Amino acid sequence: MLLVGSLCFALLVQGGSRPVARDIRLPLRATAIRAQQPPVLDGRDDDPAWRRAAPISDFLEFEPNEGKAPRFATEAKVAYDQRNFYVFVRAYDDEPEKILKTLARRDVRPPTDQLKIIIDSYYDRRTGYEFAVSPGGVKRDYLIYDDGFEDGAWDAVWDVATAVDSLGWTAEFRIPLSQLRYANRDAHTFGFGVWRDIERYKERVSWPLYRRQQAGLSSQLGELAGIQGLSSPRRLEVAPYVVTRNVTLPDGPDDFRHEQQLTGGADFKYGVTSNLTLDGTINPDFGQIEADPSVLNLGAFETFFQERRPFFLEGVGLFRFEVNCYAVNDCGRENLFYSRRIGRAPQLSFYGDESSASATTILGAAKLTGRLHNGLSVGLLDAVTQRETGLDGRTMEPAANYAVLRATKDFRDGETGIGAIGTMVNRNLDEWTRDFMRSSAMVAGLDVRHRFLNRRYQISARLIGSHVTGSEAAIAATQRSNVHSYQRPDGPLDFDPTRTSLGGDFEQIKFGKVGGSMLRFETSYQRTSPGFEINDLGFLNRADKQNQATWAQLAFNNPALFYRRLFWNVNQWHDWTAAGLLLDRGFNTNVHTELKNSWWLHKGLTLGGIGNVVCDRCARGGPALRTDGIYSGWGGIEGDGRGAVTPGFWFSYWGSDEGRSHGFSLDPSLRLRISSRLNVSASVGISKNTDDRQWYGNFVDDVTSQTHYTFAHLEQRTTSLTGRFDFTATPTLTLQVYASPFISKGTYSNLRELNQPRAENYEDRFQPYTAIADPGGFNVKEFRSNVVARWEYRPGSALFVVWQQGRSHSDPIEGPGSFSDNLRTLFDSHPNNTFLIKLSYWFDR
Repeated sequence: MLLVGSLCFALLVQGGSRPVARDIRLPLRATAIRAQQPPVLDGRDDDPAWRRAAPISDFLEFEPNEGKAPRFATEAKVAYDQRNFYVFVRAYDDEPEKILKTLARRDVRPPTDQLKIIIDSYYDRRTGYEFAVSPGGVKRDYLIYDDGFEDGAWDAVWDVATAVDSLGWTAEFRIPLSQLRYANRDAHTFGFGVWRDIERYKERVSWPLYRRQQAGLSSQLGELAGIQGLSSPRRLEVAPYVVTRNVTLPDGPDDFRHEQQLTGGADFKYGVTSNLTLDGTINPDFGQIEADPSVLNLGAFETFFQERRPFFLEGVGLFRFEVNCYAVNDCGRENLFYSRRIGRAPQLSFYGDESSASATTILGAAKLTGRLHNGLSVGLLDAVTQRETGLDGRTMEPAANYAVLRATKDFRDGETGIGAIGTMVNRNLDEWTRDFMRSSAMVAGLDVRHRFLNRRYQISARLIGSHVTGSEAAIAATQRSNVHSYQRPDGPLDFDPTRTSLGGDFEQIKFGKVGGSMLRFETSYQRTSPGFEINDLGFLNRADKQNQATWAQLAFNNPALFYRRLFWNVNQWHDWTAAGLLLDRGFNTNVHTELKNSWWLHKGLTLGGIGNVVCDRCARGGPALRTDGIYSGWGGIEGDGRGAVTPGFWFSYWGSDEGRSHGFSLDPSLRLRISSRLNVSASVGISKNTDDRQWYGNFVDDVTSQTHYTFAHLEQRTTSLTGRFDFTATPTLTLQVYASPFISKGTYSNLRELNQPRAENYEDRFQPYTAIADPGGFNVKEFRSNVVARWEYRPGSALFVVWQQGRSHSDPIEGPGSFSDNLRTLFDSHPNNTFLIKLSYWFDR
């Protein structure tokens, strides 16, 4: 009642404080001039080109008050020549002394003002490029795909000069045309926009006016005309690099050696045409990227790790083809293309030891991307990995080829689109690998979307088919995996140990309101057949599932009495197996509020497991287990990021199994901006998990051949610390330090096996299992750290100096030690150190 009452009050206040918008028709068209001589990049507008260029001045505020006259004036001018695209922006400010020049490393936004230009050089109203800068000269750039999604991994080679003066501040951009993609024609019209953030007032203005209630970003840009005579050069960019690496390797039980390695490679980019680009990498090295966080996975499904390697991150939006992606779910994980499969840790690591390779070597990879003259966007990626061997020459990972082909075509100015994708994996298997891995995998998919009624509503659909082949042993293992669970004794699927292939399909349809001033919603249905398998090059938690879900949101975007903006979400869902067995039924509501002081408040409540639901993966191939209702709540507070001190705090709790299982987590954090160049942050993760039905193991009786599906009561505690140190000497010279110790320990007790797994009474579902007297426990400790110094000594060229350290230690029992005792034990273990220097040099022709 309190929540509903607060929101009703918010509605009343919202209605009474709506700002009055200017009644003005914005000019959606601007003109660029051809520069007879290049402007000097100094942040001043005294060049001949800027004196001739007509200013763009009709900026309007879009946040927090959409359509309001801006507090300060803004002007932009655009010019170009045969090699570059130039933009000069003057941001007037009555108090220029309050404009902060706080620094940060590239692609990290400091808490300061910002100017951003947006260019849709194809003018397809679906894609684009963003170039942003702060008063201190910190650069950020993004690719835009699907009319609003941003690819932050894209790093173009461009330059900008900024200056703060008595009138405010300025930014003068120089974007090489080689960094843009455009059609091959005599005259061009680009989509174009300019955004300005006035950070101390939390206000944002734009030309043309960006309307938050309207879906999309590229489709809201203005037109930039007057661009004529652009060439279509065969652009070639090459960045060769050399890496010297010193690695700690074991050399006996208590001895270690330090091996020096020298390698080299190259990244290249070739403009096949003005709108098609070939990117490639030869023997890539990604030693400068941050290590993955430590995780102890006791669940049935694989852990998902974010991609961090620049080559595979850049342009990933074109290759995205998500599975099980809908508003209620966590989109972005399950996908037909999961690039972490390429260069993964060897899958048969039991053939090796500590000195064996920890990652599969990528011999080379290339991708061709662009948009053809008929509006067809294409993306082709191909990568080759080498064979990795362990002890006695046994294969830990076979040589393999990975390929992805994606194509999309837009109609009706981007309001309608169709697409197709195909992925393929081929492995060169041998006697050590053919019984463990699939020899080939092929996936093909189609998608369609359509927006209507002023782009406010959208309907979309996807259809995917998969086919994998391999030996009888490999396909049998596929059927038995937790993705499929064909062997379940109470399931409708037939496990066939003689199969040498497996096929499946996925279908999805979604309908929603994606635009509008206040209400948005989406309802969806998706079905995954039991044999659907995409994990050779994609990521899928499980097959054999169908789902119906609905999400609705009320968005209060205009300031009211006590908040700047507020979002209220309501979700419901049903999950079944493909045969109709009920897996889950649930409801969630959550509220997110930005207060007037720029602090954020978050709160959510969930009720799940409503009705007679079962878990068909809990017993890892055993019978489905009835589960009781689950309740959970979470909340968070985020401080104002503009302050010198920014606190944060998140908490969550849950309960299930009639109170037998429960847990909580606390995640406090603190960020300190010690100076305009130095930031320090720390976060702590504390969780306690009591699980009365944690899967323990499946054991086959040697006499009766009966399988015992066992569960235990688990008491688990996990603590992690994450510290970061960021020093920015200049926008091109930075030092980053990341360090994170992780400790998770637990004790098993009350070991039981399944008895009547679907019994209504909880106790009747289990019976004692006495074959193991003491189920034991675990104590897992890890430490991971990175120190990275980066110097971009010229545009596109960089020097990295990196130190990585990892430590690990584990015990089969929880042990009596405190957190400090466990931390001491962890740091007493021998470290694995890697030191590397990576130097690259960018050539442009």
